Amino acid sequence: MYIRQKPLFSFDTLMQYQPKTRLAMVFESIDLHPLLKTLPIKSIRGPKGYSSAALIKAFLAMRLCSIPTVTLLVERLKTDLVFRYECGFSLEQPVPSLATFSRFFQKIAETDSLQVLFSALVDTAIQDKVISGEVVAIDASAIDSYEKPVPKKELNSNGDSATWGAKLDTHGNQHVWFGYKLHLAVDTKSELPIAVKVTPANRNDVTQAIPLMDEIKHQPKYYCMDMGYDAKDVYQAAYERQAQAIIPLNRRKEKLPPEGMDENRTPTCSMGYPMVYWGCEREKGILKFRCPHVCGKVNCPNGSAWCSPSNYGLVIKKKVEDDPRSFCTPHRGTREWEKLYAERTSVERAFSRLKEQLGANTVRVQGIKKVTAHLMLCCIALLAGTIAVNRQIHQQKAA
Repeated sequence: MYIRQKPLFSFDTLMQYQPKTRLAMVFESIDLHPLLKTLPIKSIRGPKGYSSAALIKAFLAMRLCSIPTVTLLVERLKTDLVFRYECGFSLEQPVPSLATFSRFFQKIAETDSLQVLFSALVDTAIQDKVISGEVVAIDASAIDSYEKPVPKKELNSNGDSATWGAKLDTHGNQHVWFGYKLHLAVDTKSELPIAVKVTPANRNDVTQAIPLMDEIKHQPKYYCMDMGYDAKDVYQAAYERQAQAIIPLNRRKEKLPPEGMDENRTPTCSMGYPMVYWGCEREKGILKFRCPHVCGKVNCPNGSAWCSPSNYGLVIKKKVEDDPRSFCTPHRGTREWEKLYAERTSVERAFSRLKEQLGANTVRVQGIKKVTAHLMLCCIALLAGTIAVNRQIHQQKAA
């Protein structure tokens, strides 16, 4: 006859002596209190149910561990006791069912709880100096719908359903999809999202630029965007926020540049030569251009005296406030401008991480509210994971 001896330590006690896993370190970097305050208060009657904190941790673990479906998440919770413990579920209680997760996901999709948590993590990343916030890149990416594609004439006109979208890729080929668009504002230093918007696929990218700017608490110095965002309202919005929009000009089939300027909106002299950019007064928003002949850039047949009797040559000053689209600091086409615009590619790498590593391209829910919740969970997981890794690095250096 064999008698099984009771364990000397409980599972919880044993876990306290184990090295912290990656998942545990990520959860330590997340303060769930702002999210829990936004959720509806549970009724005092009926069963207590499962902890909201544990359920939201399970959804984040699903993204961090690349678990594609909730069905597989439930199976992982049943078979992996360490995983279940780190998510915050009691080992004595049954694992939440698929229906429980579905109802909770519906609840958080109907509230702004995930947006509140996302904003709190952005603030934490700024405090930890993970996010610089000086240069921000804005762009949009296609998100395929889990819903069945329908012809354009049968689409719902309420503006919130999945629609057909079309966009040119980096090679100039047109990509068509049925679903939504994920619009991101990304800190170029850390390549982390700081503002998120989700729209139907047929929504123009430029319509979400200003709403993304409005979501950013700590206003940057520069906004980098591609040619699709070349609109006067975007430049004006950036200028009003004491920032500069770094956007290539979209010629829109114009045959000739405006009179007195070249294609980069550089003023030209009386002989038609582009003048030399000679710096700017950033605080006043004034750009200075000098005579190209005096600066040695061209050999003007009329010399510099034709435009100005001064030995310094002709000088033209332009104010950014007069035309924020044409004039910017630094001036479009200069090395400094090109260097800033090159940082725009950080948003592409953010999209790549969200889709390839965190499941942003494997949407298994329908409706824009649930799709938004799915994508917000992906962004929250990316933020929390980066904050946790940064803190671990600092702890190792301090040790």
